[in-house]
Amino acid sequence: MGSKEILQVVELFSNEKGIPKGIVFEAIEQALATATRKRYEEEEADIRVAIDRATGEYDTFRRWVVVPDDHLAILGSELTTEEAAEIDAGLQVGDEYEIEVESVDFGRIEAQTAKQVIVQKVREAEREKVVADYESRLMSLINGTVKKVTRDSVIVDLGGAAEALLPRENLIGREIFRVNDRVRAILQEIRTEGRGPQLILSRTSPEFLIELFKIEVPEIAEETIEIRGAARDPGMRAKIAVKTNDGRIDPVGACVGMRGARVQAVSNELNGERVDIVLWDDNPAQLVINAMAPAEVSSIVMDEDNRSMDVAVTGDNLAQAIGRGGQNVRLASELTGWKLNVMSEEQAVERQEAESEKLVNMFMVRLDADAELARILVEEGFTSIDEVAYVPVEEMLSIDGFDEDLVETLRARARDVLLTAALAGDESREPQDDLLTMDGMTPGLAYQLADRGVCTMEDLAELSVDELTEIEGVDEAAAAALIMKAREPWFADDADESAEESSEQE
Repeated sequence: MGSKEILQVVELFSNEKGIPKGIVFEAIEQALATATRKRYEEEEADIRVAIDRATGEYDTFRRWVVVPDDHLAILGSELTTEEAAEIDAGLQVGDEYEIEVESVDFGRIEAQTAKQVIVQKVREAEREKVVADYESRLMSLINGTVKKVTRDSVIVDLGGAAEALLPRENLIGREIFRVNDRVRAILQEIRTEGRGPQLILSRTSPEFLIELFKIEVPEIAEETIEIRGAARDPGMRAKIAVKTNDGRIDPVGACVGMRGARVQAVSNELNGERVDIVLWDDNPAQLVINAMAPAEVSSIVMDEDNRSMDVAVTGDNLAQAIGRGGQNVRLASELTGWKLNVMSEEQAVERQEAESEKLVNMFMVRLDADAELARILVEEGFTSIDEVAYVPVEEMLSIDGFDEDLVETLRARARDVLLTAALAGDESREPQDDLLTMDGMTPGLAYQLADRGVCTMEDLAELSVDELTEIEGVDEAAAAALIMKAREPWFADDADESAEESSEQE
């Protein structure tokens, strides 16, 4: 076949498949280059074919790239500068040297190769078009028809030669879809590499829940109601937090709908998933109280540094607050963005007393204060040495029984503690719980050890008896007993390893 046949092939593919002529020409050039390359079996020849788009005539060229002399040149496609100089003294590193070679005929094999290249290019072009068409619809609802069901996923036909993949793990519970079933999901991801469907759908993401509410609740689409967050245990339970931008509208009532019609429509789409609608509040504590519903919260203690809250509920509310398998507290935590520790009122009181006692001991040791003075500081809300050192004098003077001399003494001691810690290169030496609760340990001794950099049982276990007896009031017997107690986990680990070795030998 010659130039006329090439033009006929281009016209055929372009007209029947709707493929741009440029893509077909490139595919034929690639097929001819591949056929020509087979002539140079022992070398990695670099071949270029150029087809005249008007006449269909073509020329074939072989190319070499010039590389430095210290570079190991690839036989057949690279020339060292020394080799290039023998051909043309003007050739430099990076230049291409090209000669025309004999062209092969565009025969049946070349036509078949070109066809394969064209089909591949068409597929790539279709994938790129799908990605371009759906890029703006990421995290939006997608409707389609089930085309195929496999063991691991559901293939969804979106129309217009576009397909999407709904992985089995993105299905709700034990959902079953059959061919030709209608399916609705969120477009969760667009993959640009690999074969097969590029669009990944999900029915389990919180965004799917939000988009469903946008359909059922016109006020959300009109932006008079905002969904500020959502958390799901797909197929079981979900929570959404809503806020109104119009004080005349009840956002929770609007989402529930008349006789629960709106929320029920969403629940039906989610395979009966129960949806709790929570009123959003900018106050994190109040938001948590709302999110824990239907359980009633008695008290909350916030730890802003660790972004966590201790949530206390009455004993008869504890099971409800936690939920089956921890579901209620887990969803509330995801919705609010805070780590929630749910406990009974009794447990909360015990924890608070233990925390207070820890602070009292810390103030007694660090500030050399008596128990009564340390307890007053804790009751007044002081939780660290920094606060004692830098809180305004007027605030401390407002405490009953505190005069200027006492306040100045406490502040001076606190500053000395902070300075000593800074000079030691550690501004936050605190004894850890394992050291504080160790048998034979007293709070006072624990804080003295922490001041010396011994904050854990592991740290204590590495001390010698002589090092420990440097602390006033600790004799050799007490020091040895404390160190042996701290080393008990070491012996337990050795025993476990010995047992494992014996088991393997048997």
